[in-house]
Amino acid sequence: MSPTPTYSSEPPKLTPLGKLAIIAFVAACAFGAYYLFSSQHRQSTTGHENAPSSSGGLFSANNVTIGIAYGTEKRNWLEWAVGEFAKSKAGKNITVNLIPMGSLEGAHALLDGDQRINAWSPASALYKDAFLQDWQVRRGGNPILKEDQLALSPMVFVWWDERYQAFIKKYPNPTLDSIQKALGEKGGWATIANKPEWGLFKFGHTNPNESNSGLMTIVLAAYGFHQKTRDLTLNDVVDVKFQNWLSDLERGVTGMSNSTGNMMREMVLKGPSSYDALFVYESVAIDYLKNAEGRWGSIRVTYPQYNAWNDNPYYILDAPWSSPEQRKAAQAFLDFLLSEPIQREALKHGFRPANTNVAVRTPDSPFSQFAQYGVQLDIGSVCEPPKAEVVNNLLASWQRSQGNR
Repeated sequence: MSPTPTYSSEPPKLTPLGKLAIIAFVAACAFGAYYLFSSQHRQSTTGHENAPSSSGGLFSANNVTIGIAYGTEKRNWLEWAVGEFAKSKAGKNITVNLIPMGSLEGAHALLDGDQRINAWSPASALYKDAFLQDWQVRRGGNPILKEDQLALSPMVFVWWDERYQAFIKKYPNPTLDSIQKALGEKGGWATIANKPEWGLFKFGHTNPNESNSGLMTIVLAAYGFHQKTRDLTLNDVVDVKFQNWLSDLERGVTGMSNSTGNMMREMVLKGPSSYDALFVYESVAIDYLKNAEGRWGSIRVTYPQYNAWNDNPYYILDAPWSSPEQRKAAQAFLDFLLSEPIQREALKHGFRPANTNVAVRTPDSPFSQFAQYGVQLDIGSVCEPPKAEVVNNLLASWQRSQGNR
Protein backbone atom coordinates (compact mmCIF):
# COMPACT_ATOMS: atom_id res chain seq x y z
CA MET A 1 0.00 0.00 0.00
CA SER A 2 1.25 3.42 -0.91
CA PRO A 3 1.90 5.89 1.87
CA THR A 4 -0.78 8.56 2.45
CA PRO A 5 0.41 12.07 1.33
CA THR A 6 0.73 14.81 3.90
CA TYR A 7 -0.09 18.56 3.39
CA SER A 8 1.35 21.63 5.14
CA SER A 9 -1.11 24.14 6.61
CA GLU A 10 1.21 27.05 5.67
CA PRO A 11 1.07 28.61 2.18
CA PRO A 12 4.10 28.10 -0.03
CA LYS A 13 6.80 30.70 0.43
CA LEU A 14 7.83 33.07 -2.45
CA THR A 15 11.28 32.92 -3.77
CA PRO A 16 13.32 36.17 -3.75
CA LEU A 17 12.85 36.39 -7.54
CA GLY A 18 9.06 36.12 -7.21
CA LYS A 19 8.95 38.85 -4.58
CA LEU A 20 10.93 41.14 -6.88
CA ALA A 21 8.52 40.50 -9.77
CA ILE A 22 5.48 41.44 -7.62
CA ILE A 23 7.14 44.64 -6.38
CA ALA A 24 7.94 45.65 -9.98
CA PHE A 25 4.33 44.98 -11.07
CA VAL A 26 2.87 47.11 -8.24
CA ALA A 27 5.28 49.95 -9.02
CA ALA A 28 4.34 49.84 -12.70
CA CYS A 29 0.62 50.06 -11.84
CA ALA A 30 1.24 53.04 -9.56
CA PHE A 31 3.27 54.86 -12.21
CA GLY A 32 0.59 54.21 -14.86
CA ALA A 33 -2.12 55.61 -12.62
CA TYR A 34 -0.05 58.72 -11.89
CA TYR A 35 0.72 59.30 -15.58
CA LEU A 36 -2.97 58.95 -16.56
CA PHE A 37 -4.08 61.38 -13.86
CA SER A 38 -1.42 63.99 -14.66
CA SER A 39 -2.14 63.73 -18.41
CA GLN A 40 -5.86 64.33 -17.87
CA HIS A 41 -5.05 67.26 -15.60
CA ARG A 42 -2.82 68.87 -18.24
CA GLN A 43 -5.52 68.44 -20.88
CA SER A 44 -8.12 70.09 -18.69
CA THR A 45 -5.92 73.15 -18.13
CA THR A 46 -4.02 73.62 -21.41
CA GLY A 47 -5.83 71.44 -23.97
CA HIS A 48 -4.53 68.89 -26.47
CA GLU A 49 -1.98 70.12 -28.93
CA ASN A 50 -3.69 70.89 -32.24
CA ALA A 51 -7.14 70.00 -30.87
CA PRO A 52 -9.99 72.49 -31.35
CA SER A 53 -10.69 74.54 -28.24
CA SER A 54 -14.13 75.62 -27.10
CA SER A 55 -13.39 79.10 -28.47
CA GLY A 56 -12.72 77.85 -31.98
CA GLY A 57 -8.93 78.35 -31.95
CA LEU A 58 -6.06 75.86 -32.03
CA PHE A 59 -4.07 75.73 -28.83
CA SER A 60 -0.99 74.16 -27.31
CA ALA A 61 1.57 75.51 -24.94
CA ASN A 62 3.24 77.16 -27.95
CA ASN A 63 0.51 77.82 -30.53
CA VAL A 64 -2.55 80.07 -30.73
CA THR A 65 -4.81 81.04 -33.62
CA ILE A 66 -6.72 84.32 -33.78
CA GLY A 67 -9.26 85.71 -36.24
CA ILE A 68 -9.27 89.39 -37.23
CA ALA A 69 -12.41 90.79 -38.89
CA TYR A 70 -11.31 93.79 -40.94
CA GLY A 71 -12.53 96.30 -43.50
CA THR A 72 -11.34 95.38 -46.98
CA GLU A 73 -9.82 98.83 -47.55
CA LYS A 74 -6.86 97.48 -45.51
CA ARG A 75 -6.58 94.16 -47.40
CA ASN A 76 -3.29 94.76 -49.26
CA TRP A 77 -1.53 96.17 -46.21
CA LEU A 78 -2.81 93.59 -43.71
CA GLU A 79 -2.14 90.58 -45.92
CA TRP A 80 1.46 91.76 -46.25
CA ALA A 81 1.69 92.44 -42.50
CA VAL A 82 0.43 88.96 -41.59
CA GLY A 83 3.19 87.42 -43.70
CA GLU A 84 5.82 89.58 -42.01
CA PHE A 85 4.37 88.83 -38.56
CA ALA A 86 4.72 85.10 -39.17
CA LYS A 87 8.46 85.61 -39.80
CA SER A 88 8.96 87.67 -36.63
CA LYS A 89 9.86 86.48 -33.14
CA ALA A 90 6.60 87.87 -31.74
CA GLY A 91 4.50 85.99 -34.30
CA LYS A 92 6.42 82.73 -34.33
CA ASN A 93 3.73 80.76 -32.49
CA ILE A 94 0.68 82.82 -33.52
CA THR A 95 -1.48 82.16 -36.57
CA VAL A 96 -3.52 85.16 -37.78
CA ASN A 97 -6.61 84.48 -39.87
CA LEU A 98 -7.86 87.57 -41.71
CA ILE A 99 -11.64 87.71 -42.14
CA PRO A 100 -12.66 90.38 -44.69
CA MET A 101 -15.93 92.05 -43.74
CA GLY A 102 -17.60 95.39 -44.30
CA SER A 103 -17.41 97.46 -41.13
CA LEU A 104 -21.09 97.17 -40.28
CA GLU A 105 -21.11 93.59 -41.50
CA GLY A 106 -18.43 92.85 -38.89
CA ALA A 107 -20.51 94.51 -36.16
CA HIS A 108 -23.53 92.38 -37.08
CA ALA A 109 -21.40 89.22 -37.14
CA LEU A 110 -20.16 89.91 -33.61
CA LEU A 111 -23.67 90.59 -32.35
CA ASP A 112 -24.70 87.24 -33.83
CA GLY A 113 -21.85 85.52 -31.96
CA ASP A 114 -19.34 84.77 -34.74
CA GLN A 115 -16.75 82.83 -32.72
CA ARG A 116 -14.08 83.17 -35.41
CA ILE A 117 -13.51 86.81 -34.44
CA ASN A 118 -11.06 87.70 -31.65
CA ALA A 119 -10.26 91.23 -32.82
CA TRP A 120 -12.22 93.64 -35.02
CA SER A 121 -10.80 96.44 -37.17
CA PRO A 122 -13.52 98.40 -39.00
CA ALA A 123 -12.67 101.42 -41.12
CA SER A 124 -13.70 103.89 -38.43
CA ALA A 125 -15.27 104.24 -35.00
CA LEU A 126 -18.38 105.81 -36.57
CA TYR A 127 -20.62 102.84 -35.70
CA LYS A 128 -18.95 101.99 -32.38
CA ASP A 129 -21.54 103.56 -30.04
CA ALA A 130 -24.46 102.00 -31.91
CA PHE A 131 -22.70 98.62 -31.78
CA LEU A 132 -22.06 98.90 -28.04
CA GLN A 133 -25.70 99.76 -27.40
CA ASP A 134 -26.84 96.70 -29.37
CA TRP A 135 -24.33 94.47 -27.56
CA GLN A 136 -25.53 95.73 -24.19
CA VAL A 137 -29.12 94.86 -25.07
CA ARG A 138 -28.29 91.39 -26.41
CA ARG A 139 -25.44 90.25 -24.17
CA GLY A 140 -24.67 92.84 -21.51
CA GLY A 141 -21.29 94.28 -20.61
CA ASN A 142 -18.64 95.83 -22.84
CA PRO A 143 -17.05 93.50 -25.43
CA ILE A 144 -14.09 95.80 -26.13
CA LEU A 145 -11.14 94.97 -23.88
CA LYS A 146 -8.73 97.41 -25.53
CA GLU A 147 -8.69 99.68 -28.57
CA ASP A 148 -6.16 101.65 -30.57
CA GLN A 149 -5.93 103.37 -33.96
CA LEU A 150 -4.01 101.71 -36.79
CA ALA A 151 -4.01 104.44 -39.46
CA LEU A 152 -6.02 107.42 -40.69
CA SER A 153 -7.77 108.10 -43.98
CA PRO A 154 -10.28 110.82 -44.94
CA MET A 155 -12.98 110.51 -47.62
CA VAL A 156 -12.38 111.63 -51.21
CA PHE A 157 -14.15 111.84 -54.53
CA VAL A 158 -12.29 109.90 -57.20
CA TRP A 159 -13.07 110.70 -60.85
CA TRP A 160 -11.96 109.82 -64.32
CA ASP A 161 -10.11 113.03 -65.10
CA GLU A 162 -11.85 113.61 -68.43
CA ARG A 163 -15.23 113.40 -66.72
CA TYR A 164 -14.04 115.61 -63.87
CA GLN A 165 -12.90 118.37 -66.22
CA ALA A 166 -16.29 118.31 -67.96
CA PHE A 167 -18.17 118.23 -64.64
CA ILE A 168 -16.54 121.31 -63.11
CA LYS A 169 -17.37 123.45 -66.15
CA LYS A 170 -21.02 123.19 -65.07
CA TYR A 171 -20.48 122.60 -61.33
CA PRO A 172 -17.26 124.41 -60.29
CA ASN A 173 -17.43 123.11 -56.70
CA PRO A 174 -17.66 119.29 -56.64
CA THR A 175 -19.64 118.42 -53.51
CA LEU A 176 -22.34 115.92 -52.62
CA ASP A 177 -24.83 118.70 -53.33
CA SER A 178 -23.54 119.32 -56.88
CA ILE A 179 -23.38 115.55 -57.44
CA GLN A 180 -27.01 115.31 -56.35
CA LYS A 181 -27.88 117.93 -58.97
CA ALA A 182 -25.91 116.10 -61.68
CA LEU A 183 -27.65 112.82 -60.84
CA GLY A 184 -30.97 114.61 -61.31
CA GLU A 185 -30.14 115.71 -64.86
CA LYS A 186 -32.49 113.59 -66.98
CA GLY A 187 -30.31 114.08 -70.04
CA GLY A 188 -27.23 112.92 -68.16
CA TRP A 189 -23.94 113.99 -69.69
CA ALA A 190 -25.77 115.42 -72.70
CA THR A 191 -27.18 118.11 -70.40
CA ILE A 192 -24.13 118.42 -68.16
CA ALA A 193 -21.42 118.68 -70.83
CA ASN A 194 -22.99 118.09 -74.26
CA LYS A 195 -21.59 114.55 -74.23
CA PRO A 196 -24.56 112.25 -74.99
CA GLU A 197 -22.18 109.39 -75.78
CA TRP A 198 -21.24 109.25 -72.08
CA GLY A 199 -24.80 108.36 -71.06
CA LEU A 200 -26.09 109.14 -67.60
CA PHE A 201 -23.89 110.56 -64.86
CA LYS A 202 -22.84 107.54 -62.76
CA PHE A 203 -21.84 108.05 -59.13
CA GLY A 204 -21.28 105.32 -56.56
CA HIS A 205 -20.80 104.76 -52.85
CA THR A 206 -21.04 101.61 -50.76
CA ASN A 207 -24.09 100.29 -48.95
CA PRO A 208 -24.51 102.31 -45.69
CA ASN A 209 -26.11 99.32 -44.00
CA GLU A 210 -23.00 97.17 -44.55
CA SER A 211 -19.99 99.41 -45.16
CA ASN A 212 -18.49 102.25 -43.14
CA SER A 213 -17.76 104.38 -46.21
CA GLY A 214 -21.42 104.21 -47.22
CA LEU A 215 -22.50 105.21 -43.73
CA MET A 216 -19.89 107.98 -43.72
CA THR A 217 -21.34 109.22 -47.01
CA ILE A 218 -24.80 109.86 -45.58
CA VAL A 219 -23.34 111.32 -42.36
CA LEU A 220 -21.29 113.83 -44.37
CA ALA A 221 -24.30 114.45 -46.61
CA ALA A 222 -26.28 115.51 -43.51
CA TYR A 223 -23.45 117.69 -42.21
CA GLY A 224 -23.01 119.30 -45.63
CA PHE A 225 -26.72 119.92 -46.09
CA HIS A 226 -26.94 121.67 -42.72
CA GLN A 227 -23.52 123.33 -43.17
CA LYS A 228 -22.11 122.30 -39.80
CA THR A 229 -19.24 120.15 -38.53
CA ARG A 230 -20.53 119.06 -35.11
CA ASP A 231 -23.67 118.44 -33.05
CA LEU A 232 -25.69 116.75 -35.78
CA THR A 233 -29.11 116.21 -34.19
CA LEU A 234 -32.23 114.14 -34.69
CA ASN A 235 -34.00 117.29 -35.84
CA ASP A 236 -31.39 117.67 -38.58
CA VAL A 237 -31.95 114.08 -39.70
CA VAL A 238 -35.78 114.20 -39.77
CA ASP A 239 -35.88 117.63 -41.40
CA VAL A 240 -38.25 117.28 -44.38
CA LYS A 241 -36.04 119.27 -46.76
CA PHE A 242 -33.06 117.07 -45.92
CA GLN A 243 -35.12 113.90 -46.27
CA ASN A 244 -36.25 114.91 -49.75
CA TRP A 245 -32.72 115.94 -50.75
CA LEU A 246 -31.24 112.64 -49.51
CA SER A 247 -33.89 110.64 -51.38
CA ASP A 248 -33.05 112.48 -54.61
CA LEU A 249 -29.33 111.82 -54.10
CA GLU A 250 -29.73 108.13 -53.32
CA ARG A 251 -32.21 107.53 -56.12
CA GLY A 252 -29.46 108.20 -58.64
CA VAL A 253 -26.61 106.31 -56.96
CA THR A 254 -25.14 103.40 -58.95
CA GLY A 255 -24.05 100.13 -57.42
CA MET A 256 -24.20 99.86 -53.60
CA SER A 257 -21.35 97.42 -53.04
CA ASN A 258 -20.60 96.24 -49.49
CA SER A 259 -16.86 96.79 -50.04
CA THR A 260 -15.07 100.06 -50.81
CA GLY A 261 -12.06 98.21 -52.18
CA ASN A 262 -14.16 96.01 -54.48
CA MET A 263 -16.08 99.03 -55.78
CA MET A 264 -12.84 100.90 -56.57
CA ARG A 265 -11.46 97.81 -58.26
CA GLU A 266 -14.55 97.61 -60.46
CA MET A 267 -14.14 101.25 -61.49
CA VAL A 268 -10.52 100.67 -62.53
CA LEU A 269 -11.31 97.33 -64.18
CA LYS A 270 -14.33 98.47 -66.23
CA GLY A 271 -13.55 102.15 -66.69
CA PRO A 272 -16.13 104.95 -67.15
CA SER A 273 -18.79 102.46 -68.24
CA SER A 274 -19.14 101.50 -64.56
CA TYR A 275 -18.63 104.80 -62.73
CA ASP A 276 -17.77 108.40 -63.55
CA ALA A 277 -17.01 109.12 -59.89
CA LEU A 278 -16.94 107.39 -56.51
CA PHE A 279 -16.87 108.47 -52.87
CA VAL A 280 -14.19 106.34 -51.19
CA TYR A 281 -11.36 106.34 -48.66
CA GLU A 282 -8.31 108.33 -49.67
CA SER A 283 -6.14 105.24 -49.06
CA VAL A 284 -8.19 103.17 -51.52
CA ALA A 285 -7.92 105.85 -54.21
CA ILE A 286 -4.14 106.09 -53.74
CA ASP A 287 -3.71 102.33 -53.84
CA TYR A 288 -5.35 102.19 -57.29
CA LEU A 289 -3.89 105.33 -58.90
CA LYS A 290 -1.06 103.53 -60.69
CA ASN A 291 -3.30 100.68 -61.86
CA ALA A 292 -5.81 103.07 -63.39
CA GLU A 293 -3.28 105.15 -65.30
CA GLY A 294 -2.49 102.53 -67.90
CA ARG A 295 -6.04 101.28 -68.45
CA TRP A 296 -8.56 104.08 -68.92
CA GLY A 297 -6.66 107.33 -68.43
CA SER A 298 -5.87 109.47 -65.43
CA ILE A 299 -7.77 109.56 -62.17
CA ARG A 300 -8.48 112.80 -60.32
CA VAL A 301 -8.85 112.97 -56.53
CA THR A 302 -10.80 115.80 -54.87
CA TYR A 303 -11.74 116.38 -51.24
CA PRO A 304 -15.25 117.19 -50.02
CA GLN A 305 -15.92 120.45 -48.22
CA TYR A 306 -17.18 118.50 -45.18
CA ASN A 307 -14.94 115.56 -44.37
CA ALA A 308 -14.15 113.14 -41.52
CA TRP A 309 -11.34 110.87 -40.35
CA ASN A 310 -11.60 107.12 -40.77
CA ASP A 311 -9.31 106.07 -37.94
CA ASN A 312 -9.23 102.29 -38.57
CA PRO A 313 -9.59 101.26 -34.91
CA TYR A 314 -8.38 97.88 -33.67
CA TYR A 315 -10.61 96.36 -30.99
CA ILE A 316 -9.35 93.46 -28.88
CA LEU A 317 -12.50 91.60 -27.88
CA ASP A 318 -13.56 90.50 -24.43
CA ALA A 319 -16.10 88.09 -25.93
CA PRO A 320 -17.16 84.84 -24.21
CA TRP A 321 -15.50 82.74 -26.94
CA SER A 322 -12.14 84.54 -26.85
CA SER A 323 -9.55 83.02 -24.50
CA PRO A 324 -6.86 84.87 -22.52
CA GLU A 325 -4.25 83.40 -24.89
CA GLN A 326 -6.09 84.77 -27.90
CA ARG A 327 -6.37 88.22 -26.33
CA LYS A 328 -2.62 88.25 -25.68
CA ALA A 329 -1.98 87.16 -29.27
CA ALA A 330 -4.29 89.92 -30.56
CA GLN A 331 -2.27 92.43 -28.51
CA ALA A 332 1.00 91.09 -29.94
CA PHE A 333 -0.33 91.56 -33.48
CA LEU A 334 -1.50 95.10 -32.62
CA ASP A 335 1.96 96.00 -31.29
CA PHE A 336 3.47 94.67 -34.51
CA LEU A 337 1.07 96.69 -36.70
CA LEU A 338 1.98 99.89 -34.85
CA SER A 339 5.75 99.36 -35.18
CA GLU A 340 7.57 101.81 -37.45
CA PRO A 341 8.46 99.40 -40.32
CA ILE A 342 4.85 98.18 -40.62
CA GLN A 343 3.46 101.72 -40.37
CA ARG A 344 5.79 102.84 -43.16
CA GLU A 345 4.30 100.10 -45.32
CA ALA A 346 0.81 101.40 -44.47
CA LEU A 347 1.91 104.80 -45.80
CA LYS A 348 2.86 103.17 -49.12
CA HIS A 349 -0.76 102.00 -49.38
CA GLY A 350 -2.07 105.52 -48.88
CA PHE A 351 -2.78 105.49 -45.14
CA ARG A 352 -1.67 108.25 -42.81
CA PRO A 353 0.26 106.35 -40.09
CA ALA A 354 -1.05 106.31 -36.53
CA ASN A 355 2.54 106.04 -35.27
CA THR A 356 3.64 109.67 -35.14
CA ASN A 357 7.31 108.67 -35.48
CA VAL A 358 6.64 107.84 -39.14
CA ALA A 359 7.02 110.92 -41.34
CA VAL A 360 4.42 111.61 -44.02
CA ARG A 361 6.15 114.46 -45.90
CA THR A 362 8.94 112.49 -47.58
CA PRO A 363 9.99 112.37 -51.25
CA ASP A 364 8.78 108.78 -51.66
CA SER A 365 5.49 109.36 -49.82
CA PRO A 366 2.33 108.96 -51.96
CA PHE A 367 1.38 112.45 -50.81
CA SER A 368 4.41 113.69 -52.72
CA GLN A 369 4.32 111.21 -55.60
CA PHE A 370 0.62 111.65 -56.42
CA ALA A 371 0.14 115.36 -55.77
CA GLN A 372 -0.37 115.82 -59.51
CA TYR A 373 -3.55 113.73 -59.24
CA GLY A 374 -4.98 115.96 -56.51
CA VAL A 375 -3.76 114.05 -53.44
CA GLN A 376 -3.06 116.47 -50.59
CA LEU A 377 -2.47 116.51 -46.84
CA ASP A 378 -4.99 119.24 -45.94
CA ILE A 379 -8.52 117.81 -45.89
CA GLY A 380 -10.59 120.89 -45.00
CA SER A 381 -13.40 120.93 -42.44
CA VAL A 382 -13.47 117.82 -40.23
CA CYS A 383 -16.82 116.65 -38.86
CA GLU A 384 -17.21 114.85 -35.54
CA PRO A 385 -18.92 111.43 -35.28
CA PRO A 386 -22.63 111.83 -34.41
CA LYS A 387 -24.29 110.13 -31.46
CA ALA A 388 -25.61 106.59 -31.83
CA GLU A 389 -29.26 107.66 -32.04
CA VAL A 390 -28.44 110.06 -34.89
CA VAL A 391 -26.51 107.36 -36.78
CA ASN A 392 -29.36 104.87 -36.34
CA ASN A 393 -31.94 107.35 -37.60
CA LEU A 394 -29.77 108.26 -40.58
CA LEU A 395 -29.63 104.59 -41.48
CA ALA A 396 -33.40 104.35 -41.13
CA SER A 397 -33.79 107.38 -43.40
CA TRP A 398 -31.52 105.84 -45.99
CA GLN A 399 -33.41 102.53 -45.88
CA ARG A 400 -36.67 104.37 -46.56
CA SER A 401 -35.04 106.14 -49.50
CA GLN A 402 -34.40 102.70 -51.04
CA GLY A 403 -38.09 101.79 -51.10
CA ASN A 404 -38.36 102.36 -54.84
CA ARG A 405 -35.38 100.14 -55.76
